[in-house]
Amino acid sequence: MKKLFIAPLALCTSVAFAADLDTRVEEMMLKSFKANGIASLDRQVRDEVQKACSSPDQPDAETMKRLEAAEMATIKWPADGNYTGGDWKEGAKIAISGRGLTWTDKSPDNNGGGCYNCHAMDPKEVSAGTIGPSLVGYAKIRGSSDEIVKYTWGKLWNSKAYNACSNMPRNGFGGILTEEQIRHVMAYLFDPQSPVNQ
Repeated sequence: MKKLFIAPLALCTSVAFAADLDTRVEEMMLKSFKANGIASLDRQVRDEVQKACSSPDQPDAETMKRLEAAEMATIKWPADGNYTGGDWKEGAKIAISGRGLTWTDKSPDNNGGGCYNCHAMDPKEVSAGTIGPSLVGYAKIRGSSDEIVKYTWGKLWNSKAYNACSNMPRNGFGGILTEEQIRHVMAYLFDPQSPVNQ
């Protein structure tokens, strides 16, 4: 009988300890970092998606659906309907550059996308990651229907709208890339002249 009584008590103690530890870690992070330039302390605050997806347990299907719906509502679609009218050459520069959002940057307007950290895009580029799917031949394989173009814009703006626990950064929502920069990356993915589609 004693064992039956002690087990729930131990579980409660363990849960309380974990919650206390989380609180202490968050406090330590806030005290350890200082705002400097464009690197502000808001980066230390986890939102609901980040909390759910950094938990040891994967969120259940209902939670994922709710989180994704909330993230979908944050996507800023181009007001003029111009999704792919950027310059693919500028898109290539953005895709390959991983710089930006550091305290030494004057503004976030010249950030890189760091796309090659996770994806292959131009088949001639030898330095490409494999965490995400290959994007070689993106428009040739997927086409350029309104549906796929809008999906791609949304995925670049806020990937969590399609998979709450996606490893892909929320480029538009997170202020990593501007609307104009996303339009350039879209051109890189869709323009027939882009090396991605050769």
